[in-house]
Amino acid sequence: MKLLSLLLFFIIVMSFTNSPLQSGNEFCGVRNQSWQSGESIKYQVYYTLAGIFVYGGDANFNVNLEKLNNKPVYHIVGEGKTIPFFDGFFKVRDRYESFIDTATLQPYKFIRNVQEGDFKKFETITFNHTANTATSQGGTFKIPECIQDVLSAIYYSRNIDFNKYKPGDKIPFSMFIDDKVYNLFIRYLGKERIKTKYGKFNAIKFKPLLIEGTIFSGGEKMTVWVSDDENKIPVRIESPISVGSVKIDMMGYSNIRHKLSSLISMR
Repeated sequence: MKLLSLLLFFIIVMSFTNSPLQSGNEFCGVRNQSWQSGESIKYQVYYTLAGIFVYGGDANFNVNLEKLNNKPVYHIVGEGKTIPFFDGFFKVRDRYESFIDTATLQPYKFIRNVQEGDFKKFETITFNHTANTATSQGGTFKIPECIQDVLSAIYYSRNIDFNKYKPGDKIPFSMFIDDKVYNLFIRYLGKERIKTKYGKFNAIKFKPLLIEGTIFSGGEKMTVWVSDDENKIPVRIESPISVGSVKIDMMGYSNIRHKLSSLISMR
């Protein structure tokens, strides 16, 4: 849970709740109306250092239309790395991939290849939605319907109609990672204007529930803002960490599906 995992906020919204995801959950059955093949989004990561935010790394997300086992899929790639200055302290080179069905937005395959300091991990997960199983290097595991992986959850959630919710409402979903099923939620907080390093936006605001770990303390301390338009692009993420805090801003995009009408002004 270092650089890219900060941006991929759905990997750190894990809550160890015991209640299963109910069938017919509102997170099921969404159709993609927010993004398209060819979309590319760039982010910069800033860390606090003596009360000043210091540029520490970059992350990029790209979507392409491909075929997997003769099925049309969206191939989504998220990559993150520290800048050379931070490489000497804690080098990060992360790459996440997800292959998802173009109609249902359910994942067929997930790949994680990460280097975070001395920690390295390579993982592949294959999803069988007919048998409701997920197979990784650790074995084959039962999964519920509408399961997501880290990347597919982000892109799936960009199609949530937040107008259906009122501030304080929870939106649940399930994710499979590290050979476990996690039942998660995000709490919708409403809408507000946010000023980022890219510009000023009308934004949708929510908080994911964090799992307590080496960097983050548990609870709803992370805040996410997504563009209040049809794209629902994450434009800022903020969170306290074990030492200081982190801020992640969207700094560039191309080939988005809709006009970024939420952008009020550039910085």
